[in-house]
Amino acid sequence: MTYVVTDNCIACKYTDCVEVCPVDCFYEGENMLVIHPDECIDCGVCEPECPADAIRPDTEPDMEKWVEFNRDYSEKWPVIITKKDPLPDAEAKDGESGKLEKYFSEAPGEGG
Repeated sequence: MTYVVTDNCIACKYTDCVEVCPVDCFYEGENMLVIHPDECIDCGVCEPECPADAIRPDTEPDMEKWVEFNRDYSEKWPVIITKKDPLPDAEAKDGESGKLEKYFSEAPGEGG
């Protein structure tokens, strides 16, 4: 099992999760985070820390696409280990549907 970040992180990018991760497996894009599924040790400490409920175990239905999505972008984006402020419209966009199609950016974040 591994944990993955899903589309509810897009346009929110809360980083509460990165501080609790014991193996630093989060990677930062311009407007979301991902988890490298091969680095995740399945401890689960990040899941309850996410205010947007965007972190899910890969054992839930239809998570295969998110495992691959997370793997792909974790190999392109820089690692993030420090908590940062969420994006300006995070509260307004939390829970919005269709965020992948509307807002997703392939650009890397700053990391750090």
